[in-house]
Amino acid sequence: MDFGRLITAMVTPFDAEGRIDWEAVGRLIDYLIDEQGTDSIVVSGTTGESPTLDDDEKIQLFRFAVERAGGRVPVIAGTGSNNTAHSIHLTKEAEAAGADGVLLVAPYYNKPSQEGLYQHFRAIAESTKLPVMLYNVPGRTGVNLNADTTLRLAQIPNIVATKDCAPTEQLTAIAAAAPAHFRVYSGDDSQTLPALAVGAYGIVSVASHIVGRDMKRMIQAYVEGRTAEAAKLHQRLSPIFKGLFNCPHPVPNPVPVKYALNHLGIPVGGVRLPLVPLDEAEAAFVRNLLSGLERQ
Repeated sequence: MDFGRLITAMVTPFDAEGRIDWEAVGRLIDYLIDEQGTDSIVVSGTTGESPTLDDDEKIQLFRFAVERAGGRVPVIAGTGSNNTAHSIHLTKEAEAAGADGVLLVAPYYNKPSQEGLYQHFRAIAESTKLPVMLYNVPGRTGVNLNADTTLRLAQIPNIVATKDCAPTEQLTAIAAAAPAHFRVYSGDDSQTLPALAVGAYGIVSVASHIVGRDMKRMIQAYVEGRTAEAAKLHQRLSPIFKGLFNCPHPVPNPVPVKYALNHLGIPVGGVRLPLVPLDEAEAAFVRNLLSGLERQ
């Protein structure tokens, strides 16, 4: 399975009552494929507010996204949790729903050892035929899936990739020693170009909801050796990469990107508690950010 170089971690649209807005989900999938050119879509990831989606909602999202994508792009189901047995259950449901792969976040809060992380991911991978993408995000989970453990997991045939938000040094170590079938993705939009430079294959992105086409141009320019052009695109996109997480102070994802989509006329609704909407100063910052992009 080739997930491509630009993967969008999709938000989950909600209606005014906080329920999943299935019509808006369908429109968003079409928009990401047709307008932003995403190569794959992740549903029920952190950006999709997976902590506040129940199992029935997640399984419905897997099925709906597979049907709506209709083979145009792969659909990756977020099935990871800090409970191995529960992750196996959701992974089996994703496989039954027709998902093309699964994204497994490192267990959060219970802070397992590196051996515990290895056994967790191995058990889930061995429960499915689907390709597995690991997801290392220490800032959210409180634990780092280190390079040695990642490379050990990469020996398992259906563990095919990692989305890693660790520093560039760790990405470098993984990319340098990974087997040929294993691909490294950055999980930080602002690190897309630096990550490519040290051997990453692509990005699992939030900003691609807004600037996906430009990100694809940047990636393609780099891959084709037009590094000066790639650098110029990175410089132009950098305020978006930063601003969607700092407006102007840190705001949890996906609050800013949902506001941005709504402002651009792509209805996705609000967020579920414990997340809260942007205040007026934060909203004004995002509007100004988008206006600046349009002026360029």
